[in-house]
Amino acid sequence: MTIRENELASLKCVPCRGGVPPMEQEKVKLMLDAVSGWTKSAGDVDKIEKLFKFKNFKEAMVFVNKVAEIAEEEGHHPDIFIQWNKVTLTLWTHAINGLFDNDFILAAKIDKL
Repeated sequence: MTIRENELASLKCVPCRGGVPPMEQEKVKLMLDAVSGWTKSAGDVDKIEKLFKFKNFKEAMVFVNKVAEIAEEEGHHPDIFIQWNKVTLTLWTHAINGLFDNDFILAAKIDKL
């Protein structure tokens, strides 16, 4: 089964209140194939992250504000690390301490900016 970024971007995040296991590694790999440039970060907790580069700080901040709007609409929020001309976004679902469909849905929506 192949998942496309456009398919993910058309979905809506659903609240995850916990009580479900984090995404299994086989599905993580499948979902990563659907979101270009996102990688699984190293560590005890599965997270995905992506570095975005810009001409300057102002462009980086415009991007961050657009990400914030999408995050609020979806009720799912990334960790945001801002540098002068770079923004690193990290996604994972805190309620389950791992990855959930919402992380990949939000990644796909961000990639459409």
